[in-house]
Amino acid sequence: VQLQASGGGLVQAGGSLRLSCAPSGLTFDDYVIGWFRQAPGKEREFVAAISWSGGSTLYGDSVKGRFTISRDNAENTEYLQMNSLKSEDTAVYYCAISRGILLQYNARSYDYWGQGTQVTVSS
Repeated sequence: VQLQASGGGLVQAGGSLRLSCAPSGLTFDDYVIGWFRQAPGKEREFVAAISWSGGSTLYGDSVKGRFTISRDNAENTEYLQMNSLKSEDTAVYYCAISRGILLQYNARSYDYWGQGTQVTVSS
């Protein structure tokens, strides 16, 4: 299984970015997609997760109301829409797959990880 995260870049504070995650090599359905981020010198932080159907979502406190996670199973792509970006959102963003059915905050619950995409927010 491989996950390719894309869409990162440099944006001014208050701006928006949309990240994409495209898994490949999957031999199963019904997985949870999660987004995490890690800033230099900090621990990996949970950002958002979405169920297979898209009917359930979970967000980290620091991004609630600003970020939206979604998925298009027909296109085999998941998205993280990030609005009202702040300098503290600067980090490498990773998408990950959990084969469980519950949405999880804990990174250890995720089985497959992508390489990450850099998001830099200038103030």
